[in-house]
Amino acid sequence: MRILVIEDEASLARAITELLRKNNFEVETVDNGIDACNYLKSGIYDAAILDIMLPGMDGFEVLREVRGSGMAIPILMLTARSSVDDKVLGLDSGANDYLTKPFVVKELLARVRAMTRIATQPSSVLSLGNISLNRANFELSSPYGNYRLASKEYQMMELFMTNPNTLFSTERLLEKVWGYESDVQESTVWVYISYLRKKLRSLHANIEIRAMRNAGYSLEGIK
Repeated sequence: MRILVIEDEASLARAITELLRKNNFEVETVDNGIDACNYLKSGIYDAAILDIMLPGMDGFEVLREVRGSGMAIPILMLTARSSVDDKVLGLDSGANDYLTKPFVVKELLARVRAMTRIATQPSSVLSLGNISLNRANFELSSPYGNYRLASKEYQMMELFMTNPNTLFSTERLLEKVWGYESDVQESTVWVYISYLRKKLRSLHANIEIRAMRNAGYSLEGIK
């Protein structure tokens, strides 16, 4: 689960990032509204935590821009502005939740979990062909056995299984799995594709990750 933290107070952004990472979320940060819009529109994030008072564009403007583009990404507003009118404006602009600063750590985590849990329903298990992927424990399984996937393996497999027969370029896989500004080499994608292919073969899967030369990869049924 990748979360974008949009906060211009550097010390608070670091604290929130550390907190979320300790609780098994992957986190990236931006400190202004313009970058926030660009990052969110990339489609690689599962949720966002958004401040209101931002340079470039404020949080309300970011919300309206993102929702106006048709994106349904869960967004929690985290701000010092605590008036009822601000809360109503935030929720009416498209926020899924609104939490004021200073906040209690347990409450922030609970709200993030609730927001992302709703977003990932209806099913905690993905199935395609004779292969299942359990979102709760990262287990890839078939009638012939199972593997617990490492984090990046899981993220890549989840992406493929939620988008079967969809061609993903190497660049898009890097963005979705490693992040918008990752400096990971393109060859890393091939390494993880190789890991998943070996596991699928071992599980006697009737689906496979196919490569299209100079175009990318897709998960398809074996014909």
